[in-house]
Amino acid sequence: MAITEPLEFPFTIISVDIGGTKMHGAVVHYDETGPTIESELLVSTHAEEGGEAVLEVLAGLISDLKREASLEPVAIGIGTAGRVYSQSGSIAFANSLLPGWSGQPVAAYVNERFDVPVAVLNDVQAHALGEARFGAARGKRNCLMIAAGTGLGGAVITQGNLLLGQHGFAGEFGHTFSPEAKGLLCSCGKTSHIECVASGSGIESRYFELTGEDLSGTAISHRADDGEEAARTIIEQAGYALGACIGTWCNIFDTEMVILGGSVCNAGQLWLDALKRGLASQLAECYSDLSVVLATLGANAPIYGAAEYALAKLKGNL
Repeated sequence: MAITEPLEFPFTIISVDIGGTKMHGAVVHYDETGPTIESELLVSTHAEEGGEAVLEVLAGLISDLKREASLEPVAIGIGTAGRVYSQSGSIAFANSLLPGWSGQPVAAYVNERFDVPVAVLNDVQAHALGEARFGAARGKRNCLMIAAGTGLGGAVITQGNLLLGQHGFAGEFGHTFSPEAKGLLCSCGKTSHIECVASGSGIESRYFELTGEDLSGTAISHRADDGEEAARTIIEQAGYALGACIGTWCNIFDTEMVILGGSVCNAGQLWLDALKRGLASQLAECYSDLSVVLATLGANAPIYGAAEYALAKLKGNL
């Protein structure tokens, strides 16, 4: 995939973020000042129709973006839910939010359709790279991204670059053992993982088990704010358990900043205070300069991140 000649400004990269419900695509324009989003489109993923149907939606979105681009794109970057083999750009595993997505040869399919170099990575990894280069962690070298939404994902930035690991799966923090989750069945099929208590789906499941009421995470956090004991218990447990795990991860990676993203981060002060207590319970004292911040780029983070990843592959830097 790597080019042999220097890449000259200006150029464009098509970037897509694939989620279980929506697919967000954009044309990212690069010049001497850096990247900017030139145009963007949002379409339904149609995940319920299966993996091959999602590929067709993806191809249609890329075609539409190509027509919007001021220049012929030099590459296509794709961030997607699921575990992605970094070398082949195919999907190693995806959960029920994207049925039939496991095994799909995303990079090969898109390359064959458009004859443009294609790079595919996990959506949280894309989010982390975007925030590291242009968002909350701009200028930082060593960061962790924790995305607490429906599930719990993560990514590692080391020396300014994305840590991929042997297969491309580095940063699957949601599948870390947590005492608060002991015995609970995780979405991956194993038990006792932090995702079971600290993700949005985990919070909702735990609340249902405790009260018999099926509520959204937002509704549960509102009840916690109103002083309901059951909701406060669940929200505090989620924050504390996640904070304790973050402390452990920071001890391992010697990071300078933790970036928090995802819907659970809107759970309120009760959650945040519990997270800080959990963090302090495990973080070594020598890391007192650690910063914990909220992500700032929103939906644009994985767009910028996927484009940067494609650019790095194009230049042979991965």
